[in-house]
Amino acid sequence: MKKVILILLFAGGLAVRLYKIKAPLADWHSFRQADTASVAWEFVENGYNLLQPKYHDLSNIQSGQPNPEGYRMVEFPLYNTLHGLTYQLFGQFISFETAGRLVTIAASLISGYLLFLLLKQEFNWLTGVLASGFFLFLPFNIFYSRVILPGPLMVTLSLASIYFLSKFEIWLGLIFGMLAVLVKPYAIFLLLPSLVVINLKELNFKSLLRAGFYGLVIILPLIGWRLWIKQFSEGIPANQWLLNNNNIRFRPAWWRWLFNERLGQLILGSWGLIPFGIGLINAIKSKFSWLAYGLLGGAFLYLSIFAWGNVQHDYYQIIVIPVVAIFLAKGSYFLIKPSRNIYKLPSLLLLVTILLFSFGFSWFKVKEYYKINQPEIIAAGERAKDLIPKDAKVIAPYQGNTVFLYQMKRRGWPAVTRDVKELIEMGADYYAGINFDQTTAELKEKCQVIEENEDWIIIKIDNCKL
Repeated sequence: MKKVILILLFAGGLAVRLYKIKAPLADWHSFRQADTASVAWEFVENGYNLLQPKYHDLSNIQSGQPNPEGYRMVEFPLYNTLHGLTYQLFGQFISFETAGRLVTIAASLISGYLLFLLLKQEFNWLTGVLASGFFLFLPFNIFYSRVILPGPLMVTLSLASIYFLSKFEIWLGLIFGMLAVLVKPYAIFLLLPSLVVINLKELNFKSLLRAGFYGLVIILPLIGWRLWIKQFSEGIPANQWLLNNNNIRFRPAWWRWLFNERLGQLILGSWGLIPFGIGLINAIKSKFSWLAYGLLGGAFLYLSIFAWGNVQHDYYQIIVIPVVAIFLAKGSYFLIKPSRNIYKLPSLLLLVTILLFSFGFSWFKVKEYYKINQPEIIAAGERAKDLIPKDAKVIAPYQGNTVFLYQMKRRGWPAVTRDVKELIEMGADYYAGINFDQTTAELKEKCQVIEENEDWIIIKIDNCKL
C-alpha cells in the first residue's frame, strides 16, 4: 500500500508538471530562461565547450562591456549540457524547450524523492510523504520545477549531498555538494547546515576541523571556476546589485515582499502559514531539529545577503522550497496525529480546509505565470529563421531582453545600445522589430525591407547608407 501511495504521488507530481510543457519560451521570467536555453542551443549547434559557454547576446547590457564573442560566464554549464544532450537524444520527438523542461522536471522529481528519504530516515514514513507531497504540489514549485533554469538542479544536488552526508557517506555527499555549488553557488546556504549533521554525535575541535575541511573541499571547484571566468569579464553579468541595492535589507519593504507577498501569499497562499508555523514549533523536540533549523537559518541568511535579488526576482526563492516543505510536513503531521488534548477529526478537517485554501489561493497567482504575453515575438522569430541566414547578426530590440534573439536562434543585440551605424560596423546584418519606433522608421526608409506586416518588420541593414 505504501509503495502504491508513493507511485501515485510521483505520478501526480509528473502529471502537473506536464501542463503547457510544449509552450514556447515566452512565459514568466522568460528573459532568464532564454539566457539559459541559449547556452544549451549554442552547445548543440557549435559543440560542448564547457569552459567557454556562449549565448546569443553580444551586447554590453549585462556586463557593461562589449561582448562580441557572446560569452556567458555565470554558473558552470552542467544544466545547459544536460539540456543540449537531452534534445540531441530525443529531438525527433520533442522541441528544444520541452527537452529543457524535462531535465528540470526529472531533477524536481528526484528532489521530491530525496526529501521523502531524508524525512523518512529522521522522522517517519508519513512525514516523508507529506514533505515530498508539498514539494511536488505547491503551485509555485510546480511552475518553477519545469522552467529552463539551473536552480532546480542545484536543489536536487544539494539535497543529494545533505542526504548522503546525513548517512555519513561522506565522499558521495562531497561530490554532490561540489556539483551543487558549481551549478549555483547559492547552494552553500543549504550545504553549510548539512555539515552540522557530521558533528551531531561528537562536537569537538577535531570534528569541527573535519567539517571545515569538508566545506573547503565542496567550494574548491567553485573557486577554480570563478578564477577561470575572470579571463572573460565581458561575459560576467554585473551582480553587486543583487546584495543590497537601495539599502533594502531589513527595511519594511524587504519584510513585506519576502515574507508577506512571496512566502505568505505566493508560495503558501496565506493559509499555509498555519501548518508552517505549527511545524516551526513542532520540530523543536525532534532529533532532526539541528538540521531542520540549520536549513531554516541558511535560507534566512540567503534571503538576507541577496536582499535585492530576492525582492526583484521571485525565482530566487526556488532554493527555500525544500525548507518550506519540511516545516509544512511537520506542522501537517501534528494535525494528522494530534496530541490527546486535540480532537483528531476536527484537526483533520482543519488541515484539509487549510490545504484547499492554500493551494487554491497560490494557484490563483501562479497561473498567470504560464501566459504568453507577447506572442508576436514567437511568430516573428519563426519567420526570421526562414529569412535571416544562420550566421547573420541581428539587432532585435526588446528592452534588453534576449527572448526575441532566442526565438530567432540568431546572435546579436537585444537593444539599440549605440548608434545603429556603429552596430553595423560591429557586424550587425539585420534589424528585426516589433515596435515601430523612430529607429525602425529611419531604417525602413533607408534600408532594404525584407518583410513587413502589422506585427513585425525585418530589414537588411549591412549595406545601408546611414
